[in-house]
Amino acid sequence: MKKVLITGSNGFIAKNLIEHLKRDENIKLYLYSKDDSISLLEAYIKEVDFIYHLAGINRPKNNDEFFTGNSELTKTIVDILIQEKKSTPILLSSSIQALIDNDYGKSKLEAENHLLEYSKRTDGNVFIYRLPNVFGKWSKPNYNGVIATWCYNIANNLDIQVNDEKVELNLVYIDDVIKSFIKNLDMKTSSKYLDIETIYKKTLGEIRDLLFAFKENRTSLVIPPVAFGFERALYATYLSHLATDNFAYTLKGHKDDRGTFYEILKTLDSGQFSLSTTAPGITRGNHFHHTKNEKFLVVKGEALIEFRHIVTNEIISYNVSDKD
Repeated sequence: MKKVLITGSNGFIAKNLIEHLKRDENIKLYLYSKDDSISLLEAYIKEVDFIYHLAGINRPKNNDEFFTGNSELTKTIVDILIQEKKSTPILLSSSIQALIDNDYGKSKLEAENHLLEYSKRTDGNVFIYRLPNVFGKWSKPNYNGVIATWCYNIANNLDIQVNDEKVELNLVYIDDVIKSFIKNLDMKTSSKYLDIETIYKKTLGEIRDLLFAFKENRTSLVIPPVAFGFERALYATYLSHLATDNFAYTLKGHKDDRGTFYEILKTLDSGQFSLSTTAPGITRGNHFHHTKNEKFLVVKGEALIEFRHIVTNEIISYNVSDKD
């Protein structure tokens, strides 16, 4: 049984990591948040085999909190380990701002240096990630970055502000971050500084346009390609910000004596999906397509589907039903 400590356990990244790790029966989690005591942190550190140090401050009431919550807490962890003569591996979620001359960046750089010194003194493995903008489910609007804020605002019919749509962001998706973090649990040696394998470079304009396309999908029924990459990740993130009473939406259909017809979803490159009912004795169709292909699936009832060659009038018949 591997015992794992996660600091900052109420945070965006930690919540996602916890949900992945707690499904592993060979891992026991120790969770520490800013509301817990240092004595509890010390007790946990004495027990565990690996530390994910994800606690940090990035929206303080005053700048001194940067150093209290970032560098000083890291030093506290390191000091406890050294005092206990332990060399427990530590993974730190730092920031690309560690290279920038501001208080947040300085506090993150100090935290990194505390870990590097710890590694020298104890030979303990350290894994430092200078993360760019991280996005994904459970990110907080007006706190965890522009994507969280825009997803929330657009999903809830609030305005967004775009100062320069050409500004490009470096972005990493939370699932990619967690996957990379977990790989280090069984590493025998550390690489000190590590990067997330997949980094997306997107402009504010591209992000804005995609999010509005996701929103408009409920009325237009046209959805952008969301099977792979950034679009898939952003769509999942957007959906996570929908209000819980706003998951469902109404489809506009057509109804007459023949039956009903509802379009469900339209793709940009692979056609659309629809649902129809047909009253007994009614014939639908009687038209043809030169190129378009249609597939029919009877999910309730019975039907006769026939194909008539438009030149020879030859007819091919299929009796279909919900039983087969």
